[in-house]
Amino acid sequence: MTVTIEDSCIACGACESICDAVFSVSDKAVVNAANVDANADAVQEAAGACPVSAIIVE
Repeated sequence: MTVTIEDSCIACGACESICDAVFSVSDKAVVNAANVDANADAVQEAAGACPVSAIIVE
């Protein structure tokens, strides 16, 4: 599973609050790729919760 953050990210923190093992937010969300597979369900939940659909899961 590959997770990327698009430039439309507004740094709202929703993804980090759902899955802080994978997402951290400062100016824009950042993905800790090493933790993605172990947290796949939470990553999908975070992507669905993103208000601007900036999280792309492939």
